[in-house]
Amino acid sequence: MNLFAQLANRFSKVEPLPPGTHHMQSLEDEKPFRVHLRLHPDGSGMLILNATTVLQLNPTAAEYAYHFIKGTSADETAKQVARRYRVHRSTALEDFTSFTEKIRTLISTPDLDPVSYLDMERAQPHSAELAAPLRLDCAITYRLPQGTHVDYAPVKRVERELATDEWKKILDKAWHAGIPHIVFTGGEATLRTDLVELIAHAEKNGQVCGLLTDGLKLADARYLQALLESGLDHVMLILQPEDPRSWEAIETILPQDLFLTVHLTLDRRNSKEAEGFLQRLAEMSVANISLSTSDPDLLDELLELQGFASTLHLTMRWDLPVPYSSANPVTIETREEQMQEGKGRMWMYVEPDGDVLPAQGQSERVLGNLLRDDWSVIQPP
Repeated sequence: MNLFAQLANRFSKVEPLPPGTHHMQSLEDEKPFRVHLRLHPDGSGMLILNATTVLQLNPTAAEYAYHFIKGTSADETAKQVARRYRVHRSTALEDFTSFTEKIRTLISTPDLDPVSYLDMERAQPHSAELAAPLRLDCAITYRLPQGTHVDYAPVKRVERELATDEWKKILDKAWHAGIPHIVFTGGEATLRTDLVELIAHAEKNGQVCGLLTDGLKLADARYLQALLESGLDHVMLILQPEDPRSWEAIETILPQDLFLTVHLTLDRRNSKEAEGFLQRLAEMSVANISLSTSDPDLLDELLELQGFASTLHLTMRWDLPVPYSSANPVTIETREEQMQEGKGRMWMYVEPDGDVLPAQGQSERVLGNLLRDDWSVIQPP
């Protein structure tokens, strides 16, 4: 009977690791990084590096990723994989060492194409079939700074703002669903007195945190330091070129360990000076910009401005939303096809009352309410 049991075990199907989400954050390396792993029921997985690079993994690679995140030694990993998959331990050790080297190369060289250089399968933008999006854009308020016209924020659709504990519940639901990236937006998110607390809660979960803001409050070094200490990872600042405080905020942010993108909305008032604004940003050593317009008649100027940004070696960022504001109630993007593919799949949008939309501005397609509904009933369109 023992012989039959041994043979049955030898040829039995390998049971995959339990599905779930696993997280690793390293602050000790020369380049700090975060890694999220989603394990699927069939044993395959999705590895997300710094909330940007997405790799589809077969069951064996998913196990290597699991042990990489858990900090399992190479020898112990090889031992477990060899036993589970009935391969030689030296082969498993070689494969795991190669896997970890490739992952660390991706982490240290974010612009490297893993398909061309590392012989790894990388999910193309918006192509993966996801059980949950990779990012949740949380409009925690539709309030705007004093003097901004209220018609520029869709407050009529939203009856109330969720309280701090309610937003924490939403952040927890997102984490348990496997969403590694949270972006706090609005309205003006810094008008919420609990913003630091909410970022700290998401950070405690293990989520990457971003902020979309007019940036004026970030000119206060003490407030900016509080955001950094709470776990803020990146910020998109909506440039108000006529306001000196906007430029001051950029100068305050740049020396910090914070990924900065500056957004400029092209309109009839600033279109003639826009190239000068980009030149000034480049001279300040801003590396990443986002451009949009709410005026279809300025689309040609927008394309020209994008070309000018390229000559300044400014990197264009496309897939972050922009807060509702006087300058940008509706955004026209030149990569509309890519943006449409990502809505409701790679990212979703939560309004201040908890309603989930495929993306900002699509209030006619409410997918559910994340405070009241389980994630299982909130399906992408």
